[in-house]
Amino acid sequence: MPSMMSDPARPASPISQLSLSRKLKLQQLIVVAKVIDSGSLLRAANEMGMTQPAITKAVQELEAFLEAPLFERSNRGVVPTELGRLLGERAKSMITELRYLTDEINALQRGTAGHVIVGTLISASARLLPLTIAKLKAQAPGVLVTVREASTPQLFPALATGDLDIAVGRLPERELPLASAFPLQHEVLFEESMCIVVGARHRFDLPSQPHLADLRHLPWIVPLGDSPARMRAERLFQDAGLALPENRIESLSMLTNIGLLLETACVALMPRAAAQQFVGPGLLSVLDVAESGDFGAVGFSIRADRKVSAACQRFIACLRDSAREIAS
Repeated sequence: MPSMMSDPARPASPISQLSLSRKLKLQQLIVVAKVIDSGSLLRAANEMGMTQPAITKAVQELEAFLEAPLFERSNRGVVPTELGRLLGERAKSMITELRYLTDEINALQRGTAGHVIVGTLISASARLLPLTIAKLKAQAPGVLVTVREASTPQLFPALATGDLDIAVGRLPERELPLASAFPLQHEVLFEESMCIVVGARHRFDLPSQPHLADLRHLPWIVPLGDSPARMRAERLFQDAGLALPENRIESLSMLTNIGLLLETACVALMPRAAAQQFVGPGLLSVLDVAESGDFGAVGFSIRADRKVSAACQRFIACLRDSAREIAS
């Protein structure tokens, strides 16, 4: 079955704005967006707490009104048509605005409710973000916080479209295209230094104050190639007259990196504030390497074209308090 329409080749009639506003249902748009995200009618039904026939009916009613198919079946599920993609994109924007409206109403009525979706990088996920969330929850336990970890090139587009409320972590340099590619507002919280760490239980035959050249024979964990932190890492080796180690792992996953450092004799570049969280309990050791250098500015980014919700404003206040505590 190519699509859910009985006659997908039939030309569609023009649709007026009035008829669209009268016939279009918000639930149908939510269903379309969820089916696109999940790629499956069954998964969409499970995620929305509905039956698959109810999902199918909502899609078919919308297709009947638009007189065009929204999805085509494939071996891996359903794939949106061009019209389906267009409707899905608009539906996501409307759902985002509805979420903002819900948060604003809740905040206006109670002042301590709402939902904050935070995108984060490795530079914030170990200490800054946990400290901030703890402060927020102490003040407003009713605020739901959702944390999504990704690289900056993934976070900024999601922030610009409203899928995220705020992105926290290392900020890209102003001269990089990524810094101004989206209508975002950036705020620096503190300048972070970079350190070189190893697993505390592993033995290394190294000088007491090693240089980068003394470590190049070891496996390295470095930031991903498309991350701003990677530029700092490459510059670190370039300034020492060295190329990046050939034996390396590229990762921004804090949990994976810590696991690798604990299990294998490898070396990693890490923001100093993040590393200290694991040095204290005796899990990691910081090597006294003179070339460690600066990591860059750590801060947050929000949309410049709209006001953040009251819950996000409270989160930002806690974020600034936490940054002052870390920097002091």
